[in-house]
Amino acid sequence: MDLTHYRTLGRSGLLVSPLALGTMTFGARRWGTDAAASRAVFDAYVDAGGNFVDTADLYSDGRSEAMLGDFIADAGTRERLVVATKSGFPRTQGNAHGGGNGAKNMRAALDGSLARLRTEYIDLYWMHVWDRITPPEEVLQTLTDAVRAGRILHYGFSNTPAWYVARVATLAQAHGLPVPVGLQYQYSLLDRGVELELLPAGDALGLGLVPWSPLGGGLLTGKYGREKLADAARSSRLPVDASGDDSARGDDDGRLDGDNPFGGMLFTERNFDIVDVVRDVAAEQERSMAEVALAWTVAQPGVSSVLVGASRVGQLQQNIASLDITLTAAQQQRLEDASRPPSLNPYFIFQLPPRMRFGVDHATGWGQR
Repeated sequence: MDLTHYRTLGRSGLLVSPLALGTMTFGARRWGTDAAASRAVFDAYVDAGGNFVDTADLYSDGRSEAMLGDFIADAGTRERLVVATKSGFPRTQGNAHGGGNGAKNMRAALDGSLARLRTEYIDLYWMHVWDRITPPEEVLQTLTDAVRAGRILHYGFSNTPAWYVARVATLAQAHGLPVPVGLQYQYSLLDRGVELELLPAGDALGLGLVPWSPLGGGLLTGKYGREKLADAARSSRLPVDASGDDSARGDDDGRLDGDNPFGGMLFTERNFDIVDVVRDVAAEQERSMAEVALAWTVAQPGVSSVLVGASRVGQLQQNIASLDITLTAAQQQRLEDASRPPSLNPYFIFQLPPRMRFGVDHATGWGQR
């Protein structure tokens, strides 16, 4: 498999590469890349057949969108690329409508994104984060208006509860309005929480998952050791904050060093135990740890495309190489066992055998055949 083995994004006609190019690093100074390095990564991705690029209005204070817009215009590739961007996090402080999911902010955010990306329409518009206030009816109406105006073609949700996504999707279906087609959430061997509610919702509603941070912020590459447990209490910062650091990026400057969106939350004994298993499987495969971690995520049910970021062309090429890895059944099982989420209430009840649910030993649903 390579980047030209396109998949539909959920139940839609939008075909995307199995790896999407995430551009949060474009223009982010400390752990990101400048215009020249970002352009090189973009060109390498497109030259390899990739067609799915993802950004957001707040990434590097809008510089990511602006750089991506320039690259696409210069390359003349707008019609072959699927361009995705997002809104929801505040772009400015002191303005109650500078963030959130309300119609006023979403309209202003979309205006700004279209201008920076130098395009007349967005292929996929994500609601970046649930604001816990705006009613789903308002979100649906705002996104429907944007689709009908030709400003966006499709939409999806990121960092939003499954019940909220389901309400929007159900309202849209019931009233014949444009339905969401995608989900973008953190998903990796370190964090499989989406398997509880979001992946089942996507399967039922026709929403394809686009995981972000499939390498766990870089932890699954093996570049961090257990000495980082001492940094577990470090606080997180959003990408717009990180862009304000003018210090130069070093070749070995990992994303989890210093200010980053995760802070120190990934530095746990459990996560380092998972890293150890990935390291062992990578040695058996004679491939990098990053390739093994990506191969696992790409192969998961419900995944349409996986977001990857790269600061250098070599990193991107390594990510793409993960598409030709086939894990053995034994390796897959070891990874599953090491990373399996804890059994939480009420989800463990849903795993009870047929005898405890129906009073018989065998009962198979339509979708399980």
